[in-house]
Amino acid sequence: MTGKKGLEILLLGVLSLPLAWGYARYIEPEWVQTTRLTLTLPRLAPEFDGYRLVQLSDLHIDSWLGGERLGKIVARVNAEQPDAIVITGDFVTRRMMPQHADHLLDALSQLQPKDATLAVFGNHDYKVNIDRLNHILLQSRIFNIGNHFHTLRRGGAVLHFAGVDSKSRRKYRLDMLMKNLPDEGAAILLAHEPDTADENAATDRFDLQISGHTHGGQVRLPLLGAPKLPRYGRKYPGGLYAIRNMLLYTNRGVGMGRPPLRFNCRPEITVYTLCSDQKRP
Repeated sequence: MTGKKGLEILLLGVLSLPLAWGYARYIEPEWVQTTRLTLTLPRLAPEFDGYRLVQLSDLHIDSWLGGERLGKIVARVNAEQPDAIVITGDFVTRRMMPQHADHLLDALSQLQPKDATLAVFGNHDYKVNIDRLNHILLQSRIFNIGNHFHTLRRGGAVLHFAGVDSKSRRKYRLDMLMKNLPDEGAAILLAHEPDTADENAATDRFDLQISGHTHGGQVRLPLLGAPKLPRYGRKYPGGLYAIRNMLLYTNRGVGMGRPPLRFNCRPEITVYTLCSDQKRP
């Protein structure tokens, strides 16, 4: 490579940096991807075959993800006509101003599942008034199932939605959940931090774990991947995994942490179609 050619490449690289920053700051954060998965759960009763589930995660409502943007995301979720909606934590970042609470309540109240909306808290949610956040969920008809479960019934068949609270905030109580969760029926686990999956899968009780937390890394560099991932989100940072007899999906979220950039890591809504391999009686 000649010195002139090398200088041209260096200059091109320097000039492209502002373009890359502008894309990561203003374009990709708006470019929400809908990921569609069809998953077979061996313990899923035939009555729930084709069950449609939509996941939101890591809203991080703030001055960027305000009422208008969140309203558009909710409209996209409702357009999927979900049987159930799950939200896997981090509704906020590190504070919740009155306008943030209003935007959150307005948007969450518009969710329209056929059966239920269920949620767990993430690590950032414990940085704000958790009682206020709980009240918003209650007003929005959302079940907080952290360390608990909620059972849906179709005829004599059951489908359990279970949840564990934030591992990062030492609220994770798998033992409490397992003590109360029935032995029969398929069970879907909501867990904010994906790297709890090894411990959760070891119980052999859960068919699917749904997580968030990592934002997929937010910035993923070619060949290098994500320079930074959070604790309890480094082993399973994004996508679909099989762990023992359990499936895990880690969603990239729709909001952002700091710095407020996304590159090669689009925000995400996940739509699951659940299938049974059992025959109807």
